[in-house]
Amino acid sequence: MLEVRHISAGYGAVAVLHDLSFTIAEGHAVAILGANGAGKTTLLKTICGLLRASAGAIEFDGAGLARLAPYEIARRGVVMVPEGRQILGPLTVFENLRLGHLAAAERGGLVREDMEQVFALFPILAERRHQIAGQLSGGQQQMLAIGRALMGRPRLLLLDEPSLGLGPAVVAQVFETLKRVHQSGLTMLLVEQNAKRALEATDYAYVIERGRIVHQGPSQQLQSDPVVIEHYLGQIA
Repeated sequence: MLEVRHISAGYGAVAVLHDLSFTIAEGHAVAILGANGAGKTTLLKTICGLLRASAGAIEFDGAGLARLAPYEIARRGVVMVPEGRQILGPLTVFENLRLGHLAAAERGGLVREDMEQVFALFPILAERRHQIAGQLSGGQQQMLAIGRALMGRPRLLLLDEPSLGLGPAVVAQVFETLKRVHQSGLTMLLVEQNAKRALEATDYAYVIERGRIVHQGPSQQLQSDPVVIEHYLGQIA
C-alpha cells in the first residue's frame, strides 16, 4: 500500500532523514520507534506532504505523493493524527469532527454514519458533542483528534505520539481503541515513544536512529530483542 524509497528530508540546510526506505502492506499496523530527534515526526510529515523530500519517492497504491498538497494526500486516504493533538479549541466537538470529514469528500460516506462510528469508539465524545473542544481534558482531546482523523475515512492512518502527556489509564484506553480500529482492517503507521505499547499494538516495527533505519522486525519478536529491550523497553516502567 505505502512504499517509501530512499527518501531524504529535513528543514532547510538541516538534513534529518537519510536514504530511508520501508513498506507497509494493506491491513498491517507498523510502528516507528526511536529517541527524540531521531526523525520520526519528520518522516510522518514527509509522507503526508507537510514537508518535501529532497530525494527519493513515496508511493501510495502505486501513485506518487511527492508533488501533492497535504489536503490532496488526505483526500486519497492518508490521514494523520498530529503530535500535540492540534484540535480546533474554539470549536465544539461536533464541529471538529465535521471538519475531519472534509478529507473523505471524494471517497463517499455519510457524515452522520461516520460520526456515530466515532461516538461508538469514544462514548465521551457523544456526551460532549456540543462542548467547546478546548475545554476537554487532555485525554478527551486526544480521543477527539483520533476521531477527527477517522471522520476522514482514512485508508492509512498516521499517528504521531498518541500517548504524549496522557495518564496511564487514558493511554490504555487509547491503545485499546487503536487495536480495535486496526482489527477492523485499517492500515496504521504509529510513531510512539512508549515502545511497549507500540509493539503490542502493531505487527511490525522499524527503529530509527539519526534519520536511518537501524533495526526492524515483527513487533512480537522485537519485544524480546536485546537491542530493543536495552534501548527502549528498559525505559518504560
